[in-house]
Amino acid sequence: MDIQADVIVVGSGVAGALLADRLAGAGIDVAMLEAGRRVDRSAALLRFHEALIKTPESPYPPTPAADFPLSHDPDHWYRQSGPDTFKSTYLKVVGGTTWHWLGTCLRHLPSDFRLRSRYGQGVDWPVQYGELEPFYQQAEAELGVAGDSGEDLGSPRSGGFPMPAISQTWLDRVITRALEGTDYRVRATPQARNSVVHEGRPPCCGSASCIPICPVQAKYDATVHVDRAQRKGLALYEETTATFVEVGPNREVSAIRYKRPDGSGGRVRGRVFAIAAHAIETPRLLLNSRSEAVPDGVANSSGQVGRNLMDHPVQLSWALSAEPVWPYRGPISTSGIENLRDGPFRSDRAAFRIHIGNDGWSWPTGAPISLAGDLVSQGLRGQALRRELREQASRHVQLAALMEQLPDPANRVLPDPHARDPYGVPLPQIRYRVDDYCARGLAAARQVHDDIFSRLNATQVQHHREFQGAGHIIGTCRMGDDPGSSVVDRHCRSHDHPNLFLLGSGVFPTSATANPTLTIAALSLRLAAEIQRTVCESC
Repeated sequence: MDIQADVIVVGSGVAGALLADRLAGAGIDVAMLEAGRRVDRSAALLRFHEALIKTPESPYPPTPAADFPLSHDPDHWYRQSGPDTFKSTYLKVVGGTTWHWLGTCLRHLPSDFRLRSRYGQGVDWPVQYGELEPFYQQAEAELGVAGDSGEDLGSPRSGGFPMPAISQTWLDRVITRALEGTDYRVRATPQARNSVVHEGRPPCCGSASCIPICPVQAKYDATVHVDRAQRKGLALYEETTATFVEVGPNREVSAIRYKRPDGSGGRVRGRVFAIAAHAIETPRLLLNSRSEAVPDGVANSSGQVGRNLMDHPVQLSWALSAEPVWPYRGPISTSGIENLRDGPFRSDRAAFRIHIGNDGWSWPTGAPISLAGDLVSQGLRGQALRRELREQASRHVQLAALMEQLPDPANRVLPDPHARDPYGVPLPQIRYRVDDYCARGLAAARQVHDDIFSRLNATQVQHHREFQGAGHIIGTCRMGDDPGSSVVDRHCRSHDHPNLFLLGSGVFPTSATANPTLTIAALSLRLAAEIQRTVCESC
């Protein structure tokens, strides 16, 4: 039942898939463990259409052997111990959470890597923007990012995007016109979504279901690179859950134990191990792997594994525009306001970016379906109902400010002392709090939203009273130069175990404001060369 390869990758999301593709392409023997199974797109799309509760997870029902958190039930899978509720989720399927991501592909700003030095907050990264820029360029090519190459989004570029930008919507244009002469700059959002036929995949068909599923795979998901890596020799093991990391007497990882739904199990052995199991599941695995050799868990001599959990807490606001803006069509977002992501204010409160939603009030209220129900309850029927539904739904506007969050060691993932999965691994206990720095950012975002709505002459302005989850799970295994305060080094190699690498947004020292996927991809591509050297040295 044992598995053997030169490099073992745990997790088939974007981080693991890109790494496996690069290594397999270099002739390295790679095996990948994935707790979930492959998704049948047609069947998943049908499940979404038939679902009474339409959530990011509704096309992908969890199984007992590959369970995961649910957006509509924050106490499913997570064991929350407060004081705030952690609201972001992930999937366990081949391709990972890229199945239900939006596709936004923003780069970090140069200042994001120097938050402590510039603004006295958080920590600095051990790498700078200039070191990652070539890998950002590669990542955009690998994922197939559509964007406006002539637009300055604050991150210097060495080349253009591989595809032209996705067309902005009428709603984007109305907001752009209303904000002329202000400090707010509406810009096309770079996104891993085809604007033209690209690598055999069609352009976006405008189905407005990017979250949770693209019906035609115009939006990138990591199965693109899993499939490519398999053609190059990758051995993929589905429904194979890593449960315990074994460490030998030389401090190197010697094997990873795994279990399967049918009760079988074994060990997977290799020269190099790369864990890309997301920022919740990676620390959960490492902390469960306590032994006499590593009494505090694998890679945890610093005590930092599981700590500094972050998200991009969202201020969600919505209103009724004075004129029709025609939402509920096209990609869920095609534009944003990106020039609020940096400035001296970061010494005092969080920065944010504003996502302009093409999905109207669907996120906060469930519209337009809920709107139809409300109008029926008011007694409207027939043509009167149709007219009022069109009149109101055509004017729905939604803004979402995604907030920077500082690392806090008290925000953490721990093994729950009571609840376990079917394989005996403790469920993730989450301790989480949004601090005053972030709260001041949320308050500033509400003011900006009010200003924008006023320029649209909007009515029925509403701000969600609670922050929302962005689906961006960050921190818990952060990188740094100091082994006493970080888990991995600047190359994502464990300070404790020379043949163990950790991938994904878990290694981010700070959250910044950019959606994390493109930076995950850039770090994974950068890491591939380091792992290739490590494998060669061990031969």
